[in-house]
Amino acid sequence: AGNDMHGRFLKETLEQCGIDSTGFTLSDDYFTTLAFVDVKPDGEREFSFARNHGADKMLEKSDVPLELIRSSGILHIGSISLTDEPVRSTTFFAVQKAKEAGCVISYDPNYRASLWKSEELAKKQMRSMIPYADLMKISEEETFLLTGESDYQNAAKVLIQGGVKIVVVTLGKLGAYVQTKQGGQLVKGFRNKAIDATGAGDAFWGGFLFQFSRCGKNPESIAVEEAAEFADFGNAVASVCVQKHGAVPEYDTGHGTIERREVRSMKLQDNATGFQHIGFPTNDLQETIAFYEKLGFRVALHTYNEEAGEAVAFLQLGNLMLEI
Repeated sequence: AGNDMHGRFLKETLEQCGIDSTGFTLSDDYFTTLAFVDVKPDGEREFSFARNHGADKMLEKSDVPLELIRSSGILHIGSISLTDEPVRSTTFFAVQKAKEAGCVISYDPNYRASLWKSEELAKKQMRSMIPYADLMKISEEETFLLTGESDYQNAAKVLIQGGVKIVVVTLGKLGAYVQTKQGGQLVKGFRNKAIDATGAGDAFWGGFLFQFSRCGKNPESIAVEEAAEFADFGNAVASVCVQKHGAVPEYDTGHGTIERREVRSMKLQDNATGFQHIGFPTNDLQETIAFYEKLGFRVALHTYNEEAGEAVAFLQLGNLMLEI
């Protein structure tokens, strides 16, 4: 970014979110690229950019923080850095160094027509990164551009055949489709009212990569069921993102991110047909849980209600949910 009010704002925002900004470069020679977003009533968006000689487009190989890359587990890149030189060559340089260091390459091609001289050039350059990608996310709208297949399942298979280890196609409110060499799986999204979809894809992929980074496995060894769990978590993060205006909502739950219990809680709301609040003549929550488990219920969620200052549990029997 440029060393201007916009660039400094971006850097400060990341730092306020607890993100390490060590590799964030502020240029004195070029200004910060600006993106203007028109949010429609249904939450969808239209973009306009001010990017001529923007700092991101002018990134040179000498700007790449090689030591930071070598000490990282994942290098994530998008396709906007492939639109022009010198940043295009710089991106491939960074990917090459990351590969040499054993990093996993994550690729999120994001087609913005106004940033490309032509659709053919976009297709050529965006596809050029596929052979280097280990993990890849695309939206359903981008499947034909990236693979020549308009069906998202066929598109995912084409990308797997091209060497990608895990492919995820985002499907909006329907959720996401995950594909590995083992096969594919549809992961349903969460039901809510979308106010602003800006950043939803990035939020989804951030949640996915967060879970992948915690598993400690190579992409090749991830089973499709496990990848689907990562996508389920990503759906939950995106679900939170679209409920607020802006692309940087707060995901903090006391541990820096949405926890798995939050995902389970959203699942309960989606899958249960009825909630009932149950009182029981004991103040011992564990004793109450044990009582209902004997009746065939299972603990679906065990958490703490901060407002009430007490532990609570949700017990499930089929589609019936009990809050105790």
